[in-house]
Amino acid sequence: MRLRSFSFAAVLVGFVAGLAMPGYGEEAKKSIRVGIIGLDTSHVIAFTKVMNDPAAKGDLADVQVVAAYPGGSPDIPSSWDRVGKYTDQLREQGIKIFDSIEEMLKHVDAVLLESLDGRPHLEQAKPVIAAKKPMFIDKPMAGSLADGMEIFRLAKEAGSPVFSSSSLRFASGLQDIRDGKSSFGEIKSCVARSPMSLEPHHPDLFWYGIHGVEMLFTVMGAGCKEVKRLGPEEVEGIWNDGRIGKFVAQKGYGVEIVGTKGSGEVGKYEGYQPLVERIAAFFKTGKPPVCAEETLEILAFMEAADESKAQNGAPVTIQSVMEKAKKKNAERQ
Repeated sequence: MRLRSFSFAAVLVGFVAGLAMPGYGEEAKKSIRVGIIGLDTSHVIAFTKVMNDPAAKGDLADVQVVAAYPGGSPDIPSSWDRVGKYTDQLREQGIKIFDSIEEMLKHVDAVLLESLDGRPHLEQAKPVIAAKKPMFIDKPMAGSLADGMEIFRLAKEAGSPVFSSSSLRFASGLQDIRDGKSSFGEIKSCVARSPMSLEPHHPDLFWYGIHGVEMLFTVMGAGCKEVKRLGPEEVEGIWNDGRIGKFVAQKGYGVEIVGTKGSGEVGKYEGYQPLVERIAAFFKTGKPPVCAEETLEILAFMEAADESKAQNGAPVTIQSVMEKAKKKNAERQ
């Protein structure tokens, strides 16, 4: 009799503790339930902390991570040696861990595609798009420009909103420039800097240089026509109107601006909060803060940098890289 009483009490305590968890057990407390695909990056812990903060305000007050699918890439050490750790951390927070993306999608309203490896993103995105769940895809958006094009094509056909961005797009001062509110006047040129660690399964800039390239395009906008690899850690882009923008691999982040009214530096890194706020707003409205065309041009810029490198620094046009990716997609359909 004592054993039965103890068992009942234990179950009751466990049930109450489950209700107190900030994750799956309280998913009704916030209106938008979020699921994560890929638990092999520290972003999943950081983003969950911001979204599940009980004191969150604004759009963040309406979103909550409640479920996840681990994923992981066996041929990338920085993926497989972290997925177990981050899976355990989310489970301890009450996040429900699922064995498949399809099963997870039954329990969420929106998705963070966080897999560290860009190569599986297309296949991982397909069921999310088919389910018409709003989806943020973390950097790199895909393992290739062709895959990025295919993701956006499928999303457009399905009417399922998707966007991708580095957190550095929303670094200090960059959005003011983008909105025409800076003191620099019209931008004549800029040099964007960020680290650029390499990963053999991805084009050079995809893995980490994308942060600097994202800042470059935030300032310059779309319209790059030609890319030239000036050296192992330096890439130059020429825009349609003659402006020049450069990416340089260095420690730290920043953008040097030359404008019609002055010059200076912006791009101070401010963590993940600004990006996660944009993601929360996107999940609520379905309106991407970054358009597909610009994201694809960013991918094309990075692939063109690799092609130029292979051609000993010869200039490579964005159009030629785009056409090659379109041809690849046409052949596999």
